[in-house]
Amino acid sequence: MVTSTSITTVIFDIGEWGGGEITSVSVCDNFLTKQMLGINKWEKAHGLPHDYLNVAITARGPSGAFQRLEVGELQLPDFYEQVSRRHPYLLHHANQFGSQMSDLIFNNAAFVKFCSKSKKSKGTKPLRHTSFRSCFLWKQMMLEASTYNLPIIKVIKRLRESGKYRVAALTNNFQLPDGKTAEDEEALGLAPMEVKMLFDQYIESSQVGLRKPDLKFFEYALKLLKVGSPKEVVFLDDLGINLKAAKVLGINTIKVGIYDVTPALVKLQQFLPDVDLSDIINSPKL
Repeated sequence: MVTSTSITTVIFDIGEWGGGEITSVSVCDNFLTKQMLGINKWEKAHGLPHDYLNVAITARGPSGAFQRLEVGELQLPDFYEQVSRRHPYLLHHANQFGSQMSDLIFNNAAFVKFCSKSKKSKGTKPLRHTSFRSCFLWKQMMLEASTYNLPIIKVIKRLRESGKYRVAALTNNFQLPDGKTAEDEEALGLAPMEVKMLFDQYIESSQVGLRKPDLKFFEYALKLLKVGSPKEVVFLDDLGINLKAAKVLGINTIKVGIYDVTPALVKLQQFLPDVDLSDIINSPKL
């Protein structure tokens, strides 16, 4: 069992889109879950199979628009620009979100592969719609993700107040173009300054040019936080792919449930017995 004296640093996932990551562990309450609800609502309204768009997003890998947005290679509104509307012949070569989400050849193939691996229905008929305005999908996702996880904020504040640990955030996020205000950022689901100030270090993919689950992003964080050994760190996230990457480096990990943070906080308390979290853990609002 890891003792409290061996832990020096706690890293939290933050609820900003990561192309398939982030949840109730985040300061933004169930951010990814709510974004996924937005995607699922869009799928249902447009006759798409459940999870079709999520698969289309994640299957792109590093070349995906979401992924490129999060490392600063794309900015809004270029991210969701429907290139095919102006240059139809560029559809299959476009990097923007709208064009990628409208690429039926790639997306249908990715979804069939996903269904095969996950043992979901393989009888899904190929989609026949040609395109949609991805900016509307983006707005739907943001509308679903606008509240904060108060128990997690309380935990972060308590750890900071104890003075016993470095407390950091490691987030896949995006930056707005010049001229946008703090209100614009918050409207789009970006963490406001008061949230960033909760942490000793707020490490952003769009600033660093790396994103989870890239091992280099974790290594960057460890170096920035001046950690002597990865074993000194506890990392909280809901996605197995991110936790797996952290474990490769020797970081202690805690998987956070999408709908209930209590088990994760109980485990965190075991790592940090010298900071009492019992009142937060036992809160009826959890």
